[in-house]
Amino acid sequence: VQLQASGGGLVQPGGSLRLSCAASGFRLEYYSMAWFRQAPGKEREGVSCIANAVGSASYADSVKGRFTISRDNSNNMAYLQMENLRPEDTAIYYCAAAAQYYYWIPTPQDMGFWGKGTLVTVSS
Repeated sequence: VQLQASGGGLVQPGGSLRLSCAASGFRLEYYSMAWFRQAPGKEREGVSCIANAVGSASYADSVKGRFTISRDNSNNMAYLQMENLRPEDTAIYYCAAAAQYYYWIPTPQDMGFWGKGTLVTVSS
């Protein structure tokens, strides 16, 4: 079982990035997928989650209206489209999977599998 996040980088405030999460060793369609982030000196926080069902996305208040989570079950991929990025979005972003439905932002302890993070830096 493996998750691999990619797509991070340096972007100016107001810019956009699309993070990808590739899953292998299991069928993504049977899992909730979530994105978390961890900024230096801060705890890991949930950003967004999409459950097995269509349209079942949830977002942290800090990213609502700017980030969009999606999944492509046929290709075993999940995505996080990030728009209007702010300096406070700077963090390492992680994708994670859980073998149950989450229609809210889960805690890190709820997740069964984690990928290595990808760094997002928002700076001018």
